[in-house]
Amino acid sequence: MNDSVAGRHARRGLSRRHFLVAAGLTAAAGTALATTSQGSAKAARGAFRVPVEDVRHTRTWMAWPDSTAIWRGKLGGVQADIALIARTIAKYEPVVLCANPGSAAKARSLCGPTVTVISSIPVDDCWMRDTGPVFRTDGHGGLDTVGLNFNGWGDKQTHAKDGLVAERIAAHVGVPFTYADLVGEGGAIEQDGAGTLMATRSSLVNRNRNPGMSERQLERAMCDAYGASKVIWFDGVYGQDITDDHVDATSRFLAHGEALVQMPLASDNDAYARDARRQYSALSASTTATGRPMDTMRLQGPDYNKIRSTDQGFLASYANFYLCNDAVISAQFGDRRADEAARATLARLYPDRYIEQLDIDRLGTGGGGIHCVTQQQPVA
Repeated sequence: MNDSVAGRHARRGLSRRHFLVAAGLTAAAGTALATTSQGSAKAARGAFRVPVEDVRHTRTWMAWPDSTAIWRGKLGGVQADIALIARTIAKYEPVVLCANPGSAAKARSLCGPTVTVISSIPVDDCWMRDTGPVFRTDGHGGLDTVGLNFNGWGDKQTHAKDGLVAERIAAHVGVPFTYADLVGEGGAIEQDGAGTLMATRSSLVNRNRNPGMSERQLERAMCDAYGASKVIWFDGVYGQDITDDHVDATSRFLAHGEALVQMPLASDNDAYARDARRQYSALSASTTATGRPMDTMRLQGPDYNKIRSTDQGFLASYANFYLCNDAVISAQFGDRRADEAARATLARLYPDRYIEQLDIDRLGTGGGGIHCVTQQQPVA
């Protein structure tokens, strides 16, 4: 579920915050922070680690949107995009989609027989990256999960059901579950699987998620949850979209010591363009947890004047791609030159994977992309 992305023109205005305010939503109470009967995520530090996303997956988890209060007249198009993403991923690995009982039949109809739809885990919306559990492995066949205490991106959206999705998926899979000692979302934290994380301060060092917590305290909680030892921070952009600038629309880890940043046009100078340039500079000057210099690559973003959508909150992020078994699932936006260049870049970075580029313009009007609506379950 995202977000903000470098290259968004100032004329585009707010992202999903604008969209949700227009829908007249009110926030539900947030999920309680940290210690529960399941314990704290730090108990397993050093044993379990969130792997880099190019590992093999057992399945992909997704969620089915059905709220007209959130999506209004855009709901049908968003559902069509979710179904397209699910069917595409299902060509490469199993997909399990959580749907409310009243909309499960429609989900099955649109997704088709290759996607497994379950109605035992109710949802508020489709942003499984942020609501779902973060899966960890120990390198010896063990698998567990961490919940990030999802609170509707700082109580900006109702989340009574989504706040329980992580724990319920863990129970469905039958693996241990713990709550992290912070409030956040999966799209707010990137991991290289070898001890290094990156995130924006605007999303996490924010009183709407973690009031009273210092950056140092958050680092400790993030590293405990992810099995890491270093956090690379970016300032981010405060208050301009519902996520407060999730990192996964702009910067991604490719492997240990390798990262990618979606870059704006040279003529772009809005807050997100400046943020992306700062992220690139910061990553280029960084080292990993093991001291390895970061090899930082560029992924050129599209020209917002040439894309299909004219929606003011539209997210055009190639960087918000999803890795599944043997494929890269990415978006294309109608700027043909930029779309093809993005395809070529991803093909060069992942030469052994198929590159699937999808038109998900309806989902993009909600400020999110493909990575935002998926959550991988790695092979243990």
